[in-house]
Amino acid sequence: MKGATIHWVDAATAVDAEVRLYDNLFTDAEPDAGDKNFLDCLNPSSLEALPHAKVEAGLAGAEAPASFQFLRQGYFCVDNKDSAPGHLVFNRSVNLKDSFKF
Repeated sequence: MKGATIHWVDAATAVDAEVRLYDNLFTDAEPDAGDKNFLDCLNPSSLEALPHAKVEAGLAGAEAPASFQFLRQGYFCVDNKDSAPGHLVFNRSVNLKDSFKF
């Protein structure tokens, strides 16, 4: 894990969720330029899944296409395929702070 931000939620009311943190797919600004093989430029850390996250109880009924800002992490949307009652899945759609440089 690159880094983490701890936020406190009420353990008695928090609900389980899977949170997916997406990053840049490629490590190179021009993965298919020249004689490059774009497969060599794939970012092995482009997806970090956090399967045991806890979220506020108010998100328990969240359904796609709802989106939310998770404090200091970014904007997240409910996954329209994998999320279901009892198995919430949130995908980060926008990072609040991006320090990525080629």
